Amino acid sequence: MTSHDSIEAAVSRLAQAQATRVPCAPVRDLIGTDDLPAAYAVQRGLVEARLTGDVRVVGRKIGATSEAVQRQLGVDQPDFGYLLSDMDVSHGADGVPVSMRTLVQPRVEGEVAFVLAGDIDPATEEEITLELVRAAVDVALPALEIVDSRIGDWDIGFTDTVADNASSGLFVVGRDGRRLDDLEPRDVTMSLTINDEERSSGTGAACLGDPLEALRWLAVQAWRFGDPLRAGHLILSGALGPFVPFAPGDRVVATISGFAPLSVQFEE
Repeated sequence: MTSHDSIEAAVSRLAQAQATRVPCAPVRDLIGTDDLPAAYAVQRGLVEARLTGDVRVVGRKIGATSEAVQRQLGVDQPDFGYLLSDMDVSHGADGVPVSMRTLVQPRVEGEVAFVLAGDIDPATEEEITLELVRAAVDVALPALEIVDSRIGDWDIGFTDTVADNASSGLFVVGRDGRRLDDLEPRDVTMSLTINDEERSSGTGAACLGDPLEALRWLAVQAWRFGDPLRAGHLILSGALGPFVPFAPGDRVVATISGFAPLSVQFEE
């Protein structure tokens, strides 16, 4: 069982890497490779330290939902992290360049996002069904997630990425919301281009078989952790294809069927 001191040391290591933009060593030397409660405790410590002033939790992200990304990360299961208000750079969807000054080793991926109309907090875990989570969705949106790692060279195991808030960075969501009566998330296709060159592609079915199934998985985990999903939360359901690196000056466009293309220009 990982000690409190080791958890605090992992929080400190990752927080310093975030503040300085200098990658750090993996934290698995402190918390081990299979102690998930310890990894999520580190994550909570990092998130709670950022909840100051105007920064608040606005939702969750699901990571490692596609086999392509699992292969890239060397993991075999999904995880989750928190979305904070200072990670939201959706002004990029309105043509305002997005700064990369807070990022360390960014990659980008195309996703389907959901905005919840209602809480997902039933009396029992067994009630969290696909039908329940579908009914809780207000709209689906196109999204770009800018994933990042504070750990040098992305040398991460599963507990490393969990501890590092599921390797989160920034996110952009489009304005073109669609009701689920008009769009089936598992059937969408995605193409991601950088400077007009396709760099990633995939389908809704690549995300745990269905982005709504990813949402159901997350709702179960959140319920088990005693921090259920709430109305108004934004959920990034997971990559539809491999993530790819990008650089200042690049224009990234995610074209997800059923939505208008989501185009973002990045700058230093």
